[in-house]
Amino acid sequence: MSAGEDRIGSDAVTPAGIEFTEAGVPWSARYGDLYHPAEGAIGQSRHVFLEGNALPERWQGRQRFVIVETGFGTGLNFLATWARWREDAPREARLHYVSAERHPFVAADLARLHGRWPQFAPLSARLRRAWPLPLPGFHRLCFDDERVALTLLFGDATRMLARLSAHADAFYLDGFSPARNPQMWCEPLCLELARLAAPGASLATWSVAAEVRANLARVGFALEKRPGFGGKREMLVGRYPGEPEPAPERERRVLIVGAGMAGSCCADRLAARGWEVELVERHARPAREASGNATGVLLPLVNLADTPAARLSRAALLYASRHLDALCEAGLLELWRRSGVLQLAREDLDPQRHERILERHGFCPGFARNVDIAEASDLAGWRVAAPGWWFPAAGWLAPREACEANLRRHAGRIHARFGQQVAGLACVGGRWSACDAGGKPIASAPVAVLANAMDSARMAPGCALPLTAARGQVSHLPQNEARPLALPVCRRGYITPAAAGLHGVGATFDFDEERSPRASDHRINLERLEAMLPGFSQGVDPDRLDGRVSFRATTPDRLPIAGALPGLATAGGGAQPAQVLSGLGARGLVWAALLAELLASRLDREPLPVEAGLAAAIEPARFLRRRPQES
Repeated sequence: MSAGEDRIGSDAVTPAGIEFTEAGVPWSARYGDLYHPAEGAIGQSRHVFLEGNALPERWQGRQRFVIVETGFGTGLNFLATWARWREDAPREARLHYVSAERHPFVAADLARLHGRWPQFAPLSARLRRAWPLPLPGFHRLCFDDERVALTLLFGDATRMLARLSAHADAFYLDGFSPARNPQMWCEPLCLELARLAAPGASLATWSVAAEVRANLARVGFALEKRPGFGGKREMLVGRYPGEPEPAPERERRVLIVGAGMAGSCCADRLAARGWEVELVERHARPAREASGNATGVLLPLVNLADTPAARLSRAALLYASRHLDALCEAGLLELWRRSGVLQLAREDLDPQRHERILERHGFCPGFARNVDIAEASDLAGWRVAAPGWWFPAAGWLAPREACEANLRRHAGRIHARFGQQVAGLACVGGRWSACDAGGKPIASAPVAVLANAMDSARMAPGCALPLTAARGQVSHLPQNEARPLALPVCRRGYITPAAAGLHGVGATFDFDEERSPRASDHRINLERLEAMLPGFSQGVDPDRLDGRVSFRATTPDRLPIAGALPGLATAGGGAQPAQVLSGLGARGLVWAALLAELLASRLDREPLPVEAGLAAAIEPARFLRRRPQES
């Protein structure tokens, strides 16, 4: 391992540089190999990977089809498959295309590469608009009204596939030549392919190298050589033992309790997949609790250890940004600004800490970079008190508006019952019911999701959900033209640019039950504001400020909770496990969309959008595992 790799970690992602041979064919100097043949690149993609996997015939009649690829490269295989899916797949079917890539191109280079294939120009443009930053981990992109989901695994292929939870129907093996890049064809990687293979899964590759055949045969694939494409005399196809299992017949209806950010995101993600959603909310409108603040900040967590919370927050930030972009493009959301966010260094910590963290992890400048006081002040539009981090991909939004947009996007499938207080959850005859205080069902479905913050613990007794209500007070600072602010600034607290004439300044973090705003907490918020933007609160009387109080459900480890409720999973004689999405704490705006996608993917038996270890880290059952042994 080189010194650079040691510095930035084994999961480091280094973008590919665009290079061409004299004949104009994309070339990798790192591996000394071509990305595709000099002639007939599209023909090879169709002959080897589509026809080699008997596509599109094999996805006919399927509600879901999963392809796993080793080596995304230029993205040609994905574009060719996407185009064919649009032509031949059932309208209601969903394609999951999962692809690993250690050295992804940046979007500008993809534009140059894809210019050679004008027939894919509309698809290429959509792909490039959604293209993620070159950060390690999983990145899920959705296209064609959710009919196509591309999950990019940026990092070493073997490590990334080991973290993937999926059942693949077909494999595209398209790394560089085994002689140039043996790691893409090694036995550990082939073992991961076998683990991921659904019964009867197929594979295809242009390589017929003896070692490749030996490794694939060793893990259970039955192999066959077939005529190759162009200058290659042969190619390889394979099949994993077993027969494809038909999808079980089941009612796609879900009961969701709670219409804040967690519940509305769950409703959106499931309705997008065709589920009918029964949504129950105790308030008369959505987002009346912690999701109801006028403005909020979307900001990742970054730390030296790169903890699960930090890794999950990176993926969640990028997914949430794309989710909010889609709501804006649909005309459903106005106040979402990918403005960037400044996080200033805290006065009680080593001033070199920020530099060390970014140096260790090697984040791309599009995600995070250090800024001194002068540059930070220029970005903010006001003199700041300290240097810090600049997160260009972060931003701010109106949470309540976002919740309402989530419920409007697929309104025909979301049946909301507002003003209904749920006293408990009951399961009879394989169906979950949300019941009122008299035990009368308000709504029912075969699947239940508790997304109602602190009430989720009350409705799931015995499920070991150690939730605590954290009181947060936001101060509303009137806009003053003499106090311009271009973007959110954070340091212990935060301030957002003005919306509807008010800046949001907050938020306190206490554990009492007072629901009315307190002048003492306004003073705390203003003191934190002065520690970020000296002079910004000059002349503001904390005794005359307005504000808002809400209570956030927090967990002891500060990680959210998403998954099956262990105590309710087997109740009710054959019912599907009840799910929960709660404990989002002070980062609900970051977590909610990705965790709702995770929950929906599990319920629909799709590839998960996050690494298996991260999914396990936020399961409710983690609290049961941590209980001390009883004597």
